[in-house]
Amino acid sequence: MFDIDGVLADVRHRLHHLHRRPKRWDAFFGNAPADPVLHDGLAMVLTAADDGLTVVYSTGRPERCRSDTVDWLARQGFPAAPLHMRRERDHRPARVTKLAVARSLRSDGGVEYLVDDDPAVVTTLREDGFVVIHATWMGTADSTTDHPDEEQQLLFGLQEHGDT
Repeated sequence: MFDIDGVLADVRHRLHHLHRRPKRWDAFFGNAPADPVLHDGLAMVLTAADDGLTVVYSTGRPERCRSDTVDWLARQGFPAAPLHMRRERDHRPARVTKLAVARSLRSDGGVEYLVDDDPAVVTTLREDGFVVIHATWMGTADSTTDHPDEEQQLLFGLQEHGDT
């Protein structure tokens, strides 16, 4: 199971929409089709598919972003796969929603491993017995901002409090 934002998609160019109050979530998600691909994430997905694993995507993006997300994945060369998205008006923290998806997949036949960049999600999934790869490569990709780690931490904090 692969997260999208921060694992497959470089979201740093749109994090500025979250610096003000109220948060500009529509602009944040509206700019997602312009996300650069994170090549480490793409390589990991393609390797999983080549190894015969069933690829699944799970994202904190709301359901209204499904079409843009599916189109972006296809344009970037990701294999078609089930996509689990946040229901509209679901403001639970990402660690809660991702755990629910992972548990559902585990009961349906198993989960080899999960890949996420959010430390709270990684910790929660590991505590529940999942093998989790903590994706840190967005912070090492060519920076599009002066303070990429600070901006990524802002997004994690918003996800933890269910603001997305």
